[in-house]
Amino acid sequence: MLPGEEIVYAVSRYFHIEFGKVKTANPILHPEFWTLLDMFKAEAIPFTIMGNPFHLTDEVCQRLHECGCLRYQLSIDGIEETHDWFRKPGSYKNTLEKVAMLNKAGIRSIIMTTVSGKNIDEVPAIIDAVVAAGAKVYAFARYCPTSEEKENSISPQRYQKLLEDCDKIFRNYEATGYDTYFNRKDHLWTLYDYEMGRFQIPKDVEPDMIYGGCNCGNGHLTILPTGDVYACRRVQNSRVGNVFDKRLADLWTNEFEAYRDYDKFQKCSKCELKAWCRGCPAVANSTSDGDFYATDPQCWKEI
Repeated sequence: MLPGEEIVYAVSRYFHIEFGKVKTANPILHPEFWTLLDMFKAEAIPFTIMGNPFHLTDEVCQRLHECGCLRYQLSIDGIEETHDWFRKPGSYKNTLEKVAMLNKAGIRSIIMTTVSGKNIDEVPAIIDAVVAAGAKVYAFARYCPTSEEKENSISPQRYQKLLEDCDKIFRNYEATGYDTYFNRKDHLWTLYDYEMGRFQIPKDVEPDMIYGGCNCGNGHLTILPTGDVYACRRVQNSRVGNVFDKRLADLWTNEFEAYRDYDKFQKCSKCELKAWCRGCPAVANSTSDGDFYATDPQCWKEI
């Protein structure tokens, strides 16, 4: 297990950290959780937690806030029946109830949906429930299937329709003054906005410059409790090294280069949106036997 001191040293020594993310099923239950957060507080490292609602209380939320927790992300993966099937009975109601508790403590509540063929038709209802609960941020991303789970696949046209439907719902809520911010985090939103005329390629772009899109290799990394470093937490074969064997800075300037060869993208390299989109390589990787640069299976653009 990577000691708390090593985690804080690793992130504060080699990188300028605006904020970190703590991600496990329920990090609060880890015996060193509060020790680690006290270290974050001492180093003035703000952070986001990606967890679940269980064991959140008013006291816990207040302590999280005092340690520097800016955001707490919860999951809603369907209407009540579907979500509780994914998670456990009672999880749906528990999750929505904890939104107000987080907000009261001064922590920005985030609700995230992982979209698959199982729940794609329920996303509009999820959005309504999340807004009604008072969530400060809502976003969705796509599920990375295994080879045994192809029945959860989504056609490009069906995913395009989801973005169209959600865009209308988001804009309606935004126009009526609701507090929920809709984070259009999937990079295929860039393609959608481009086709809608809302995104235009700037005239003064520099050749070979990357301006947006997937941050793998240029804006994030994942450190596991073992010290293993991954280029992306959703790409199972993206291990680049271990912090006990090599400095993060050295990994960043060497092994991470394998994820910065943008001309290797099978489809995106031929697209005018390469510098701003590139879809989701994690999803492409999971549906192509581990090829990070494969075609995004939900991209509907014809090249």
